[in-house]
Amino acid sequence: MAKSPSHRFGQIIGDLLEEIILPQLQTYCDTRGLYLDKKGKRTARSGSKVSWQDRYENVHDLDFVIESGGTDDVLGRPVAFIEAAWRRYTKHSRAKAQEIQGAVMPIAEKHHWDKPFLGVILAGVFTKESLAQMRSCGFETILMPYDSIVEAFASVGIDARFDEDTPDQQFAHAVEQIEALTPEKRASFKAHLTGSNKTQLEGFFDNLKKAIDRGVSKVMVMPLHGAEREFAGVDAATQFVAEHDQSKVDEGAFRKYEILVRYSNGDRVEASFEGKDAALRFLAYIGATAH
Repeated sequence: MAKSPSHRFGQIIGDLLEEIILPQLQTYCDTRGLYLDKKGKRTARSGSKVSWQDRYENVHDLDFVIESGGTDDVLGRPVAFIEAAWRRYTKHSRAKAQEIQGAVMPIAEKHHWDKPFLGVILAGVFTKESLAQMRSCGFETILMPYDSIVEAFASVGIDARFDEDTPDQQFAHAVEQIEALTPEKRASFKAHLTGSNKTQLEGFFDNLKKAIDRGVSKVMVMPLHGAEREFAGVDAATQFVAEHDQSKVDEGAFRKYEILVRYSNGDRVEASFEGKDAALRFLAYIGATAH
């Protein structure tokens, strides 16, 4: 079945967003020796999509992944997941926010030792609630307003303002105009859109740089000793804690290591290990990319 002109219009906006983001990400990665996984063929994975597995071995298609140690032939350690999305109507915005979270967060959880940056660049119309939802889950989120997109198209002679009553014929005409843009006009459109959203984009990329360029500021190792206490209920546990003598020095048998890593940008990674070898492997992993 052929896709509607309105659907094709949405695809075009999405493609343009990625075109705007890609050069900035690629330049950033090139200057730091990082690998940018983007749509296209890559020996390290099958197909042309940026597909990554989550902790449950489900596969999700993403927009951009920045890797440390990655090459065309080898998957690296993910240090950032970045998505781009467009929505015209608020009624679709929460569903899109949940779709992004559902794809990215399980993968980020799988790679929690890397504490990857999570970023979303949105365009169009999204509710305050959907934006707050994304940010509360740890996503650096910015929104290019719908009007800024309409104005950018107007700057190259295209009327892109529409609503749910806009006939397909008008959509089809706008699509034809966009697809017929010369490289110079296309570049002009992107420059206009980035210019009108300059402050937001700069803030987004500044926070990306802080996350990826972070260094380890402190590592706390807490060896835990002593017998484990079990209680039948909260009251009994409360009584034990209330009467426990904290000044008493009696380490008892070793139980586990609790390790907390703090980074210069405020990120933190916590881990727990019952054996020394596992704790040392974790510290070696963290140290491999420490600045």
